[in-house]
Amino acid sequence: MNIQVFEDKNELYSTVAEYYINYINQKPNAILGLATGTTPIPLYKNLIQAYKNGRVSFKDITTFNLDEYIGLPQTHKESYYSFMRHQLFNHIDINLNNTHIPSGILEPNEAIKVYQSQLSKHQIDVQLLGIGSNGHIGFNEPGTSFESTTQITQLAESTIKDNSRMFDSIEEVPTKSITMGIKDIMMANQIIVIATGLNKADAVLKMIEGPVNESLPASILQKHSNVLVFLDKEAASKLTK
Repeated sequence: MNIQVFEDKNELYSTVAEYYINYINQKPNAILGLATGTTPIPLYKNLIQAYKNGRVSFKDITTFNLDEYIGLPQTHKESYYSFMRHQLFNHIDINLNNTHIPSGILEPNEAIKVYQSQLSKHQIDVQLLGIGSNGHIGFNEPGTSFESTTQITQLAESTIKDNSRMFDSIEEVPTKSITMGIKDIMMANQIIVIATGLNKADAVLKMIEGPVNESLPASILQKHSNVLVFLDKEAASKLTK
């Protein structure tokens, strides 16, 4: 793992954005794995500004999102379908036909079949990840097999609590999702992990220094040959190395 720690969050996100801008300009038809939640929002804002300034184009980019809640209509403001449009896609020149998000409204097994079929036809160049406070990546919760592919997941209580800040009440948070599996994530050519805040410090420590086991899904990233980790000082505060 290549680990960078930043005193300033703005510098962190600016650095990650510059990495993407340079990558896309070198490979305009790159295939990007994208994430949702609060962690990537500042990155997406930087990329939107770069597009508006004429520094990068997304017209030939293909994207795959990690996950989607089961049961939320696409029009729901907290569906990841809506999230990606509001936070990124509606503000850049991407072809929406080249964006892929698991369906939360199809029958789940059919949604898995459709998404895995799309994913199997592509090789993700750069996969963006956040990390849950319990060490999940995507919605692959502790105990998920490292050999998992696209699947239905039961969200952990800690994940539901973390995500409740996006909803009016914790009762509104869906309890199940469809997520790209850990095996799928590990097949990306490169993985970028962003973590900020003290509440991620334990998970970051175990991801980087802990044993590799399924009780901490992100620990599998130690086995990938090309992982870039971007941390603020708080998220990195418990690292010993």
